[in-house]
Amino acid sequence: MPKAYTEEHARAGLGHALPAIETWPNQYPAYEIEVQIPEFTSVCPKTGLPDFGKLTLRYIPRNKCIELKSLKMYLLAYRNLGIFYENVVNRFLRDVVKTADPIQAEVIGEFTPRGGLESRITARWSKADGFRTKAKRQGP
Repeated sequence: MPKAYTEEHARAGLGHALPAIETWPNQYPAYEIEVQIPEFTSVCPKTGLPDFGKLTLRYIPRNKCIELKSLKMYLLAYRNLGIFYENVVNRFLRDVVKTADPIQAEVIGEFTPRGGLESRITARWSKADGFRTKAKRQGP
């Protein structure tokens, strides 16, 4: 009989130290930046198997823009980290908001099907509404 998922599995990766996301001063008001990460990888905290997916970050900068090389190093640190899809998306959004203090931000995670299931996780944040998450799993 397989072992049940535990609270430890559920929290896996959330407190792990990751490289800092750096910023630079924004020069323009009222525009959106979209960054696509088509080859995102992490590890399932229960099975240890690799997870693959595409992450999309959309944000409207306030006073700071995200520096892309530091973002790449931040995302590469997930490669060997045991963390659930939902935690990846929400932690990434949390770290972007903490670092860049945008007007609003959204992270979408579209994960490669495994066992006939495809997952799309969307987390949003705005100054007015705070954090909101939506998870969708699709099967055959």
